Amino acid sequence: MTAQSLLTTLLPLVADLSRELPEGERYRRLLQAMRALLPCDAAALLRLDGEWLVPLAVDGLSPDTLGRRFKVSEHPRFAVLLSSPGPTRFDSDSELPDPYDGLVSGLHGHLEVHDCMGCPLFIDDKTWGLLTLDALDTERFERVELEALQAFASLAAATVTVAERIERLALRAEDEHQRAEIYRQASGQQHKEMIGQSKSHKRLVEEINLVGGSDLTVLITGETGVGKELVAQAIHAASPRADKPLISLNCAALPETLVESELFGHVRGAFTGALNERRGKFELANGGTLFLDEVGELSLTVQAKLLRVLQSGQLQRLGSDKEHQVDVRLIAATNRDLAEAVRNGRYRADFYHRLSVYPLQVPALRERGRDVLLLAGYFLEQNRSRMGLGSLRLTADAQAALLAYNWPGNVRELEHLIGRSALKALGSARERPKILSLSAQDLDLPDVSAPVIEAQAEAALTVTGDLRQATEHYQRQLISACLERHQHNWAGAARELGLDRANLGRMAKRLGLK
Repeated sequence: MTAQSLLTTLLPLVADLSRELPEGERYRRLLQAMRALLPCDAAALLRLDGEWLVPLAVDGLSPDTLGRRFKVSEHPRFAVLLSSPGPTRFDSDSELPDPYDGLVSGLHGHLEVHDCMGCPLFIDDKTWGLLTLDALDTERFERVELEALQAFASLAAATVTVAERIERLALRAEDEHQRAEIYRQASGQQHKEMIGQSKSHKRLVEEINLVGGSDLTVLITGETGVGKELVAQAIHAASPRADKPLISLNCAALPETLVESELFGHVRGAFTGALNERRGKFELANGGTLFLDEVGELSLTVQAKLLRVLQSGQLQRLGSDKEHQVDVRLIAATNRDLAEAVRNGRYRADFYHRLSVYPLQVPALRERGRDVLLLAGYFLEQNRSRMGLGSLRLTADAQAALLAYNWPGNVRELEHLIGRSALKALGSARERPKILSLSAQDLDLPDVSAPVIEAQAEAALTVTGDLRQATEHYQRQLISACLERHQHNWAGAARELGLDRANLGRMAKRLGLK
């Protein structure tokens, strides 16, 4: 490699330092330049976050890699790279397992990395993360390329510094102190991370950051399994109450006779079995946040008592006349249409309006596009660690199956599917594999295409009349089916159909559906 070729590769990156680019695009260009300078099959930029390495950009690795979170103590090659002051190249016959075995994209089979090198990145003399390069051929890298990688790492550190400086300036404009607190709390809490890159996910994160800084009551809505509790945790972390307790209560998990005691507490002898005085969730959450999940299951009686607490901040323990003053921010969640329940008399209108000061809709997984692969990667890495495997990956047909499936159970269904499929695939293997690949057959997802085609064919056969009538008949069926999937939530149906909610309402009215 000549000095001229090195200069030719690095000059565009130097120019990028003075340009305003999205963080993801800046890192993508960085990896592309590195692969041009040092030909390899895969490259990655990872940030060190406590005891975890978080991929920020990958080139040549499977899409789910971006969703994985690598625990340094479980990946000895990463530990070696982080402990080194400069570039490290591993021997092709090294016995240390490679974290990327089986993850090189566009290739089939149990492919293992045979040549690997990496370099730590230092920002302000502290280890910030890693650059890694991997090749499927032995002896791909040479001694001279370690020197080139060292030079490249210096520019990469400058790129990261610029990106972080730009981000800090943007955060300061919105509330630098608050966001810094969010980042501090997120460190070391990988299981609570919100993963996604889709537009709908980014909009949700923006709304969380917006409402988090306020003290408004938030009503989180969405289908079962979308992660409403995770959203509640993120709102709390984004609030000035982040260093105070977040107390949760699943309103559907308790009989009605115990809900009041759980919420407001009780004194000794308040009811049979009340042997001691006990503080309720409101008092435990004083100064912090109370999260009520499945709030649609509360009885009208409990709704009335909760309304009083929300209005005055005062409560009474069961069996006591003494008032207790509390300062609690309330976040509630439900998968029910509470507005419809109000119209039907099953829910108090005043309580509903108190809850929905700031309504927040969590998108269904099927509305998040390729986020399903990032989330799958996160769960794959969790199960790889739990099962003690060298690598756990998805084949190309498995990725296609995940993208095609409708996910009625959303993220929770995906998490359970990955865990179940990995366990079954390992159990059916004749001997314990180093790399375990999950195929579409292992996932055993229902084939949704055949029923859809059959339904469309049936609809076409039953339609008579001119083109306008046939079109309206199809629109009617499509909207009705979508509303059923969303439990008649018009906002959710509009998002899936790609329509404005008001336009969907007018169309439904014209078609006689409303």
